Amino acid sequence: MAENIRKIVLAYSGGLDTSIIIPWLKEHYGGAEIVGICTNVGQDEDFSAMEERAIASGASKLYVRDVREEFVTDYLFPMLRAGAIYEGKYLLGTSIARPLQAKHQVEVALAEGADAVAHGCTGKGNDQVRFELTYKALAPHLKVIAPWRIWNIRSREQAIEYAKAHGIPLGDVSKTNIYSRDWNVWHMSHEGGELENTWTRPNEAMYRLTRSPQDAPDQETEVVIDFEQGYPVAVNGERMKPMALLEKLNRLGAENAVGRTDLVETRLVGMKSRGVYETPGGTILFRALRELEMITLDFDTLSMKNQLALKYADLVYAGKWFTHFRESMDAYMKKAAEYVTGQVRLALYKGNVIATGRKSDYSLYIEDLASFGESAYDHADATGFINLYGLSTGVAAIVHKHRPADEGPAVEMRAMAGFHEK
Repeated sequence: MAENIRKIVLAYSGGLDTSIIIPWLKEHYGGAEIVGICTNVGQDEDFSAMEERAIASGASKLYVRDVREEFVTDYLFPMLRAGAIYEGKYLLGTSIARPLQAKHQVEVALAEGADAVAHGCTGKGNDQVRFELTYKALAPHLKVIAPWRIWNIRSREQAIEYAKAHGIPLGDVSKTNIYSRDWNVWHMSHEGGELENTWTRPNEAMYRLTRSPQDAPDQETEVVIDFEQGYPVAVNGERMKPMALLEKLNRLGAENAVGRTDLVETRLVGMKSRGVYETPGGTILFRALRELEMITLDFDTLSMKNQLALKYADLVYAGKWFTHFRESMDAYMKKAAEYVTGQVRLALYKGNVIATGRKSDYSLYIEDLASFGESAYDHADATGFINLYGLSTGVAAIVHKHRPADEGPAVEMRAMAGFHEK
């Protein structure tokens, strides 16, 4: 297909799609050398076996990089601080991982002197955009190869047949276990199979991380999370590094059936698709941070943050991580979270995350002012405030009555505003 491509670096997961890409690339690019790169973002894999499988499939070598701490610290927690949730439900576990994975792929490609990079994303999905926008941002000179957009394989069933024909081990992938899954320290996603029918309830056996609510404990599990400037730093009084903290919350959430989401989302290419996501620790953190923000952020800062959170989520979903716009929004989020420091207490119970307490040295909640009892607040001050605050509403109401010109609204307007004719 291309005479000048001698070395290709492939984003390799060890799954069905990327495993069959290795022999396909060698067949169609003149025996080019294929170098794999696998990033450990928290998936439970036998990386030694993965390297053997990649080489057995025809790769010259496989790089395996443990990027979990980088993932949590530099990607997940900034996204959490921003409050980014796509279409109100999706906590962006796959979306946020792709720019990081593509960044490391580019680093290997540059170090290896490769001519091209390749990925196993389909032409229908979002990941192709996320990978390729990162390539463009970090190494626009590299050629991009996307086999799913040019080969004749059109289904996972055909991919399985191709793998069998080329002697590629399939692991637990089969025509009866046909879910497409993505797993990292933030979540696990499930697509395909019976999920393609939006009326069909997910099979309980599909879930891998979380207990069913029916099997969760019959008593609440209490958890207290400490935040500093919008970032979680401790669980139940124990300070932890980001990765360890998230893993602990993942365990607590999973045991209590927290974090399941069944979502029909809008893909970047325009079609709707259904996915089921398990995000136990992330669900807990989002709820806790929101509770802390409600007592530490003023109205205008919180309102703007909420607006930007929607845009931030769209940006992450679209793979626009390495952009000036994302960096600019993070600058706002960092400043907005300057006083988002404190503790939140939660109760986990059969899939529910219930806020039971929050406190902060920067709390804008003053009990004396909010109390229905005796306080320093002078209720009479509200009269003038309401007259001025409601002035525009009252003016519009009077004008829109279309009163006759000889009556005029001026007198009513003045009376409404608290002015009286002398």
